[in-house]
Amino acid sequence: MGSISIGRRRFLKLAAIGAVAATTADSVLLEPNLPQTVRRTIALQRWPERLSGFRIALLSDFHYDPLFSVHPLHASIDVVNRLKPDLIVLTGDFVSAPLFGRWAQKAAAAAEPCAELLKRMKCRFGSWAVLGNHDCYTDPERVTAAIEAKGIKILINKSMAIEQDGVRFWLAGVDDCLGGTPDLDTTLKHVPRGEPTILLAHEPDYADWAKDYPVDLQLSGHSHGGQVRLPLMRPLYLPELARKYISGLYQVGPLTLYTNRGLGTVGLPVRLNCPPEITLIEVQHASG
Repeated sequence: MGSISIGRRRFLKLAAIGAVAATTADSVLLEPNLPQTVRRTIALQRWPERLSGFRIALLSDFHYDPLFSVHPLHASIDVVNRLKPDLIVLTGDFVSAPLFGRWAQKAAAAAEPCAELLKRMKCRFGSWAVLGNHDCYTDPERVTAAIEAKGIKILINKSMAIEQDGVRFWLAGVDDCLGGTPDLDTTLKHVPRGEPTILLAHEPDYADWAKDYPVDLQLSGHSHGGQVRLPLMRPLYLPELARKYISGLYQVGPLTLYTNRGLGTVGLPVRLNCPPEITLIEVQHASG
C-alpha cells in the first residue's frame, strides 16, 4: 500500500507540474498570438436606415515589438481582410512607452514597422486612428507621422464625415486622455446637430464625459481586457481610465460604448483567459 501511495502522490505532483507548465505555455506561446474575432451588432436610433449593416473593424493596443506583439498583429491582417469591413478603426497604443524616458525616441520608432503591417488591411472607407497614452508618452509627432505615412488618418480632436448613398455619419477622435489634451467641444465643433457620431477614444472610461455630448457610439481599447484574468476574479491589474468599462459592450447613459481587449501585450508578454481581439461591429438603425 505504501508504494502505491507514494506512486499516487508522485503522479499527482507530476500532473500538477504538467498542468502549470501547460497553462504557462498557453498563456505565453499560444493565447497571446491567436486573436479572437468578436462580432457585435449595435443598433443606434440616429443611425441612417440606408447605412444599416455598415461594418466597422475595431483593433487596438498593438504595442509593436519584433518578438511578441508582432505575431497577433500579423495574424490579424488576413482575418480583417476576409471580414471585408467598410471601415477600419485603430484606437491607439501603436508602441510601448519605456520605463526610462531617455529611451522614448527609440520606442517611438516601433510605430514604423507597426504601420507597415497595418497598411495591409484594406476597406472601402480606409483606416482611421487615434493615439494612445503610450504613443503620447514616447513621441506623438513621430508616431503620428509614421502612421499617416502609410495612409492611415489620425484624428486628434477632429471629426470627419463618412458618406455613402447620400447619407453620412461623423467619425470623431479625441486626443489621448492621459498623455494629451482631449477636447470634445473642439472635436464636435463642425458636426451638425442631429447627425450621428462615432467617437474614437483610447481610454474607455472617457465615456463618463462623452455621454454628455451628442455622441452615439464610443469605441475604445486601453484595458487589454485585464490581460490576465483568473476565474471568478476581477483582473489583477487595470490601467487608469479603464477600471469601469473593462471589455465588451456597455450602455453609459444615452451613449453606447464598446471596449476592445487589444492585440498586443504590455509588461509581460502573457495573456490568460483574455485572448487578443478583433472586433467586427455591424451598425444598424434602431427603429422606434
